[in-house]
Amino acid sequence: MMEKYEELRDIAGKKIKIADHMLTMTYPMVKDPKLLLAVMENIFLALTNSMGSLLHYERIYKRVPPFQDTFVSKFNVFKQKCAKRLNIDPESVMMIHEIKEIILQHKKSPVEFTRNDSFIICSEDYRMKTITLEKMKNYILKSRLFVQNINNIINKNQLIFNKATRNF
Repeated sequence: MMEKYEELRDIAGKKIKIADHMLTMTYPMVKDPKLLLAVMENIFLALTNSMGSLLHYERIYKRVPPFQDTFVSKFNVFKQKCAKRLNIDPESVMMIHEIKEIILQHKKSPVEFTRNDSFIICSEDYRMKTITLEKMKNYILKSRLFVQNINNIINKNQLIFNKATRNF
């Protein structure tokens, strides 16, 4: 049976592949900037599942306190208990927060529209967030590195643990 962290790790990998495929294959064919939002949602799912994978792995060894199954709870534990200790790039932590904010802004947005290959979200006080192809390419690149980094951390710890248990 698969551990929870392994399931989340696999989901994260699939979501980043979906986001990449949507951006590199589907978007050039349909050229609909609304698709950029779907790409961002898949990037966010890749990031949060990867973060969840690490937290569940860390929880097995009691290196993090119990957390609720909410984004806010997981993000806070990740930021406070894992990021610095495991040398996770602070830019990655900021990117997760930034993408979450954009998705929330989209959900609350009274007005959104497309212009010049961009998807624009307006808040109630007409502050605008622009989602572009370039921004999504950048997010995918950074997200892929983040997911890989989290996988490397878990794999390295598993190797250490497996060696330690064999020596007993």
